[in-house]
Amino acid sequence: MFVSPTASPTASPTTSDQPDYSMLSRQLASILESERNLITNAAQFSAFIYNSISDLNWAGFYLCTHASKPTAEFPHELLLGPFQGKVACTRIPFKRGVCGTAAAERRTVLVSDVHAFPGHIACDSASNSEIVIPLIKDGELFGVFDIDSPRLDRFSRDDQQGLEQLVAIFVAASNIK
Repeated sequence: MFVSPTASPTASPTTSDQPDYSMLSRQLASILESERNLITNAAQFSAFIYNSISDLNWAGFYLCTHASKPTAEFPHELLLGPFQGKVACTRIPFKRGVCGTAAAERRTVLVSDVHAFPGHIACDSASNSEIVIPLIKDGELFGVFDIDSPRLDRFSRDDQQGLEQLVAIFVAASNIK
């Protein structure tokens, strides 16, 4: 197999360091078009992202559930859902780590160096950068989509826009609650 000298050392013929998000959007819509089940679509989406974008060591979901120790401010927490990668943290309180921050603030959080992020939760010590996108439908937060990379500064603003577009396709294609 020919490998371009500019190709990422961990990229395969099916992954890309600079994905064509327009093409990925069309592919994802096709994958999800005949199924509405949230868990099935989340599993498919995690595998699709993990195998389409290079330099990832984790891609998956944390879904909102009742907190084991609820507070007035945060009666919910994040519970591990479908994913690809190594074993992960099971529960994450809102406002803790990158995932909890994205959930509490209902905004995408892009972190170029997770070790510099206050309160970072190290589920996998190999992770160095991360992007977390909140999952919102009809104004309600129902989880987050989390992607980790072993490479510092892996995710760009272009990645953020492309991934947010893919998450919107997933949310629209899935029955929530």
